[in-house]
Amino acid sequence: MTAGLPSNPLKKIQLVRPAHVWYKHADIEAAKRFAADFGFYETETIGKTTFFRGYGTEPFVIALEASDKSEFGGAAFVVESEEDLVYAHQSLPKECKATEVHELKDVPGGGKRVTFYDPVDGFPFHLVHGQSEVERRDPGFPVLKFNYPNEKNREPNKFQRFEKRPAPVHKLGHFGMCVTNFAKCYEFYSSYFNFHPSELVHNDEGVDVTVFFRLDRSKEFVDHHCFFFFEGPKMHVHHSSFETHDFDAQVLGHDWLRHQGYTNCWGVGRHVMGSQIFDYWFDPSGFILEHYVDGDLLDMNEPTHHNKAAPDNLHVWGPEVPATFLQ
Repeated sequence: MTAGLPSNPLKKIQLVRPAHVWYKHADIEAAKRFAADFGFYETETIGKTTFFRGYGTEPFVIALEASDKSEFGGAAFVVESEEDLVYAHQSLPKECKATEVHELKDVPGGGKRVTFYDPVDGFPFHLVHGQSEVERRDPGFPVLKFNYPNEKNREPNKFQRFEKRPAPVHKLGHFGMCVTNFAKCYEFYSSYFNFHPSELVHNDEGVDVTVFFRLDRSKEFVDHHCFFFFEGPKMHVHHSSFETHDFDAQVLGHDWLRHQGYTNCWGVGRHVMGSQIFDYWFDPSGFILEHYVDGDLLDMNEPTHHNKAAPDNLHVWGPEVPATFLQ
């Protein structure tokens, strides 16, 4: 049974891009040290929450909140208009417990928000609008010119030289969840939002168990996926993924994290679905965060691809898939 068009098409809430993710940590100081070593830029602390930005224009891309328990606090997407927030509050099913539209008073960038809860597993999901963008930062990496065997692009007497440092985070690219009922989640997110499946992955029986959603922005090019989920026995966040500058920056970041004593989850390697070069790390609370570069861009001319679940579908080069990644 393959997932198809929703059975009850509705006016859809128009998402524009991922904005940020929220995590709660029992050891907030360890989480903040990891964030700096991962390449986030700390902006400010408000109450129990410390906010970090990338070098793009989002006011923050990750929020770390001090808490008695480490847990995922949800991802936020920018919506096209305030009317989308109002419509979300009015139209989402009762089990989503959607909040009213409210001002974001204690976060960088301000704006307005509606929070709802996944109707199957109850994890939080945030919709935001009207946040003030910030000035783009210089990541401190050049746009490189590469010399190939038969094509020399770099001028003579020019060098490629780098310093050891974290990989600078640009933006939040995507996040992923393990859900307990794939079919119900697929029906909900494809019915109420402008998510479109770039890839659907099925098991041996032909039943879809994983989706990689992109946003339907018509002719606009968007990332291959911004939200994915797969079915498993227990709901949990799988990982959040952040774009960095290029491959050199990514591997410099890999070495930086390794030398700081953090635990690598998987990488460096090249994905098949999405094509990203990936590098996954465990933070001190055990959450997985990814650096990626060189992901695919799609518009709505690209059809949905259907694939059978298999280890070879996850990467074309790199270390073997560890068991900890598949949980």
